Amino acid sequence: MSGYFGKDVFKLGFGLMRLPKNGDGSIDIPQVSKMVDMFIDAGGTYFDTAFVYDNGESEKAIKAALVDRYPRDRYTLCTKLCAWMSCHDEASAKQQFWTSLERTVAGYFDYYLLHALQRNNYTKYDEYHIWDFVKEQKAKGLIKHWGFSFHADPALLEELLTTHPDVDFIQLQINYADWDNPGVASRQCYEIARKHGVSITVMEPIKGGKLANPIPEVQSLFKAANPNASAASWAIRYVASMDGIITVLSGMSNIAQMQDNLSYMKDFKPLSEAEQDVIKQVQAALDKDKSIPCTACHYCTDGCPVNIPIPEIFAVKNDEDKNKSWDNGKQKYNIATATHGKASDCLQCGQCESACPQHLPIIRLLEECRCFE
Repeated sequence: MSGYFGKDVFKLGFGLMRLPKNGDGSIDIPQVSKMVDMFIDAGGTYFDTAFVYDNGESEKAIKAALVDRYPRDRYTLCTKLCAWMSCHDEASAKQQFWTSLERTVAGYFDYYLLHALQRNNYTKYDEYHIWDFVKEQKAKGLIKHWGFSFHADPALLEELLTTHPDVDFIQLQINYADWDNPGVASRQCYEIARKHGVSITVMEPIKGGKLANPIPEVQSLFKAANPNASAASWAIRYVASMDGIITVLSGMSNIAQMQDNLSYMKDFKPLSEAEQDVIKQVQAALDKDKSIPCTACHYCTDGCPVNIPIPEIFAVKNDEDKNKSWDNGKQKYNIATATHGKASDCLQCGQCESACPQHLPIIRLLEECRCFE
């Protein structure tokens, strides 16, 4: 790999979006603390959260599990400001930064991102003067490095990097399943970032967990190539092998996932040429898979006026398409929607589609899921 900003960072990052939960839905702080200890002991440094993750509980959890327990120079912390969610004007958008500092008590952020820029929301960051605000905080020493996370088309990325050439890094969704997916355009966005000389942190390398348990055809290819390697290891090593990558974020939800990830990332080795060939075979197999590529981020559900559990409904459909049940999925569907809206309740307002990082045709897909009612 060539020299670039972040080259020497431990290539596995701890994503804090999908932390382990207790039975009451609260974050399991003792388990998170154990995972933090394992991560740091292995050489990990990069922790990634956001103001909106788990309604702020993610930032509070990392205070308890990390900030309160380790010297400040043992880790780096990234969080994000979302100008299109959990705020209503410029003042409330900027307040997210100060609230994040209060929640984490980190003193400053090593990395700070404008959160999830898309076609339908990126102008909010201009309207609320967030670009200048973040640079002001960097000048004060409250932010060390800043940039934006991105879920849109290559043309917009080119525009943003041209307009804001002073960003230190960006966060992109990159994985082998989305490399040539026109709805995500991982390859094109990666190439644009590198053309501008901008380093990258990677989100969704396992596509919301889907690539940790891929379709049987993919699992067979991986097992034939290396019976002892997990499917997740192929996905993370694939992205970490690229030039310009600061770290690859894995949203680990339990100790077992942390153990598996550290088993191959503690002494990371890029994919060999033979392993790259396996990935190409896997990509060809995935081209035939018709599952709904939902990552269960739940951005779509936060503003749903009828409280439809969209990711859970899509999970029922995907499972039913692969494993037909005796009642054609009705029981699974009823469990998923027992205390929520149903697919038929959709008002077709489009809020979900505008928020979806995967750019899924959610309204049409929900219509297809009415068959379970």
